[in-house]
Amino acid sequence: MQAKSGPGERTRTFTEQARRAQIISAAIATIADVGYRNASFAQIASRAGLSSTGLISYHFAGKDELIGEVIQAVLADMGAFMAEQMTANANSRDALRAYIEGTVAFIGAHREPMKALTDIFMNGGFSYDASDEQGAVSPLEQIMHSGQAAGEFRDFDPVVMATLVQRAVDGLPFLLDVRPDLDISAYAREVVTVFDLATRARP
Repeated sequence: MQAKSGPGERTRTFTEQARRAQIISAAIATIADVGYRNASFAQIASRAGLSSTGLISYHFAGKDELIGEVIQAVLADMGAFMAEQMTANANSRDALRAYIEGTVAFIGAHREPMKALTDIFMNGGFSYDASDEQGAVSPLEQIMHSGQAAGEFRDFDPVVMATLVQRAVDGLPFLLDVRPDLDISAYAREVVTVFDLATRARP
């Protein structure tokens, strides 16, 4: 049996897909351990239990492609997790709470992938432009607009508030790097409280 690949790519066998996943997982662990700039194919191959770096080169055209797949893997996992968290919220306040709690929970439970992703970003491993920023805050902006329309939220700039919320959760991996024993649940509660008070409509 074979698994379909992206447009323009040949189909890959499930064995090849499994090997690629193994390499991606090893790359994530290596980057989280030694940093994006220091992660070499030799280190990744060793961590993956491969006999040579040639096996990485067989599956990936180069480091850029491998890093791109690492980014996509982490973001896909996070997207799937968040999609589950954002279902069946009764109102916009609940949706905002679910977004914050879900994002914090994912980061707390996936520290190694998030550390790797953050290090890639901080060291120029992938570009981040205005369209990426819009994509990141768009779900939150929609929550803000809905809450204002329903009278749950006070009058404020939805883009500014959405950006503030996103930065509050995006900064968690940096904090965990220096405070690995941080109480994740307490962090989520504080962020939820701050933005519930900041957004709610006054009586």
